Amino acid sequence: MLPEPTARLRFRPMRRSDLDDMTAVLSAFDPVRPGEGRRTRDDAVRWIEWQERNYAEHDFGLWVVEKHDGTFVGDCGLTVQDVEGVPHVEVGYHVLPELRRQGHATEAARSVRDCAAANGVEHLVALIRPENTPSQGVARNLGMVLERTAHVHGAEAFVFGMRLGQS
Repeated sequence: MLPEPTARLRFRPMRRSDLDDMTAVLSAFDPVRPGEGRRTRDDAVRWIEWQERNYAEHDFGLWVVEKHDGTFVGDCGLTVQDVEGVPHVEVGYHVLPELRRQGHATEAARSVRDCAAANGVEHLVALIRPENTPSQGVARNLGMVLERTAHVHGAEAFVFGMRLGQS
């Protein structure tokens, strides 16, 4: 499974040769969480390995997002997340800081949402920290609504969600 290209973006599986770009995305300063430690190159290695496992186990994961000219933008895709003991398919997105606020996350996530729906995902979530208002905006742009608050990955998170497909 792979999302369809958009007007500006295309998707491909993440690979080990993406280590420098993924390190740049994951280690970037996050103004929404200025006190949080930045991820390292070793974290990026583990991130890529996690995607390889996701592709093998679920036929999806976070895919590399590029402009049509090959310029790296970030990642976007689907992962299975445990939300208080219940597995959910989550749409996730990370964009290089210099490319944020240009609609790339929303554009990529819409294609990922449509891919999920076409492949039988019935309910899609986005787990977002309460202070991360830009990410909440992306979720709302996808048609998601705030369903509840949950304790996820050691912190409080908003669970945005939406039903996909035919009702």
